Amino acid sequence: MTRVGLVAKAGAAEAVVTGLVDWLRSRKVEVILEKETGVLASAAGFGVATKAELPSRVDLIVVLGGDGTLLSMARAVGDLGVPILGVNLGGLGFLTATPLDEMFAAVESALGGNMAVDERMMLRAQLLRGQAPLADYVALNDVVITKSAMSRIVNLSVSVESRYATAYRADGLIISTPTGSTAYCLSAGGPIVDPGMDAMVLTPIASHTLTNRPIVVPGAHRIEVTLDTDQEVMLTIDGQIGIPLKHGDTVAVARAAARIRLLRFPHQDFFSVLRTKLKWGER
Repeated sequence: MTRVGLVAKAGAAEAVVTGLVDWLRSRKVEVILEKETGVLASAAGFGVATKAELPSRVDLIVVLGGDGTLLSMARAVGDLGVPILGVNLGGLGFLTATPLDEMFAAVESALGGNMAVDERMMLRAQLLRGQAPLADYVALNDVVITKSAMSRIVNLSVSVESRYATAYRADGLIISTPTGSTAYCLSAGGPIVDPGMDAMVLTPIASHTLTNRPIVVPGAHRIEVTLDTDQEVMLTIDGQIGIPLKHGDTVAVARAAARIRLLRFPHQDFFSVLRTKLKWGER
């Protein structure tokens, strides 16, 4: 790996960005900063690229921030397969699992090819209006259909593999990847799913039917959710992209062709991250 891209969350300390740029340049590594990250760095000798351009110009992307920063970068990487190393500058950080004090050791291991690689499935969400494709998105964590603050309960009709499955009367519905099972899905009462699994989780939000429970379906299945309510409802992608829905709209969700490659130390695993982040056995 000879070209490294850096992406930092807004408000990240300049010293962190500049320190990593200088460290990489001392090792003869070409550094390219995401355009907004470049504003944070006073160091010289780096290139600049937009978020969309960055993945095609580098061999490795280092994300300095929280899970939100990594999620937005993962969607930009898409099917290019560029590995991502997440360094946690935020709070919980399930995806950005490397702590700041281990940043240089982690980057050095990544450059030497000594990090473990986790491949994570992504979702493809298509918005259909009158059965015509209106928009197309990918998500690493989740696709969520939810009512606005002032809306009443929404009615959603769900089909799996073109067969009617159920109807929800709820505040909304979360369709998540195994990676996203520790995000909004978890707070809504969904299960924790090992991120290596090929599956999708459907979790209703504040369901008004007691028999509605989260359900896990194979990742190869196609899920279609139709809005049967004429009120303000939003489709959100990874909690970062919002699209208003109309009565009769269908959101079709399936496994995306792209898979995201996340780097971690070999001694870290899913359960060690859970113990650290959720304090398992401590509360």
